[in-house]
Amino acid sequence: MPRKYAVVDLETTGGIPKRDKITEVAIIIFDGEKIIDKFTSLINPERSIPPQITSITGITNDMVEDSPKFYEVAKQVIEILDGCIFVAHNVRFDYNFLKEEFKSLGFTFTKRNLCTVRLSRKAFPGLKSYSLGNLIKYFKIEVNARHRAYDDAYATTILLEKIFAEQDTQKEVQDLVDSSIKLTKLPTALSENAVLELPEECGVYYFSDKGGELVYIGKSKNIQNRAKQHFSKHTRKTDKLFNQVASIHYELTGSELISLILESYEIKKHLPSINRVQKTRHYKFAVIKDSDKSGYFKYKVVLSSKTEDALSFYGSRKSALSHIENIGEVFNLCHKVNGIDKATSTCFNYGIQKCQGACIGEEPPVYYNERFEESVLAVNKMFDQNFYIIDEGRQDDERSIVLVEDGHFRGYGYIDTNNIKYGIEELKEAIKYVTINPEVDNIIRHYMWSHEKLKVNFY
Repeated sequence: MPRKYAVVDLETTGGIPKRDKITEVAIIIFDGEKIIDKFTSLINPERSIPPQITSITGITNDMVEDSPKFYEVAKQVIEILDGCIFVAHNVRFDYNFLKEEFKSLGFTFTKRNLCTVRLSRKAFPGLKSYSLGNLIKYFKIEVNARHRAYDDAYATTILLEKIFAEQDTQKEVQDLVDSSIKLTKLPTALSENAVLELPEECGVYYFSDKGGELVYIGKSKNIQNRAKQHFSKHTRKTDKLFNQVASIHYELTGSELISLILESYEIKKHLPSINRVQKTRHYKFAVIKDSDKSGYFKYKVVLSSKTEDALSFYGSRKSALSHIENIGEVFNLCHKVNGIDKATSTCFNYGIQKCQGACIGEEPPVYYNERFEESVLAVNKMFDQNFYIIDEGRQDDERSIVLVEDGHFRGYGYIDTNNIKYGIEELKEAIKYVTINPEVDNIIRHYMWSHEKLKVNFY
């Protein structure tokens, strides 16, 4: 069956799909040899067109005032695109604008797409520029009005025709298109649509085998792209995914921070066979602050169930002692005082001048303890203030809340943007509370450090 190509061009109020709107749409249906259908319309963007945009496109506010709004032509757009490969010059621009328009109407828009910028580079290597304007000049394509949707779509159609004409056979045309639109090799049990229908949004995704058993859990700001990437590499993990993955499902979070949090909890809950990290489910040991009979402060490993004064939690005694040892090296603490070195006299580090003599009383407790208190900040992975974080939601009119209270992450939830003004007690009603997860405490701390503009509210 011959392929059909929907060559699309849009004019917009700006370059950001989440902010700007479409002012004109043109779609030309091309069967590889001739134009067989077309659709074009000005669109009322329901907002003012900036003067600088008008100076480029020639589209004025008066021109679109009585034009249909996008939702009024949405059905026609879907119908004419049906069964076609989506084509555009710099395809991500036009494709993402349409995705955003349909998303605002409550629909998920997905199409296999083809970029004539990339195809032009393959078919006509060595040109100085592959912008549509320069390609129009190079190939002497006749257009009446540059930066108007139909004229640019028409020029792109002629360009696609010339690209196809560079191929010697119809099979070469098909191979060229296939290599550009085909997904990376997928597991035999996984359909291409299963990946193409994934959202290009933030969340957590789940790979399952034929029996429905979870084999891998991950998170991404763009779930569809991340799923594709999993099958584009040649690693031992990829081989396992190819052999096992049969289905994918997901949970949107809106917030990158919440996707990190949810991923951690889900991996601990399900222990997928291909995930290698965050498999520690129980933290039996804790480090507390103690002192010896001479008054020197020290770290002590205890059972986490036996203390309420934990500075940090660990999956094993060995990992706790290793952390104490590392902190001791950084702050020149005595390994003998901390119970790492079992020497009967001076510790080993004293001999190499990395301990100042607490092991033999040479350094007074008052000075040693000052340095010890500085080290506590590095050991204590919990929070000393209560706060909540307001972050992105799953929809434009929604925000997420991450709650940290009594030293730990307590849970997250979602609220309507109109409810952000309420006090903490009202906001807490939206929180889904969870068990303490020390790794999530670390995730939040690191995320706060690396995202200075995060909205953190202390109370």
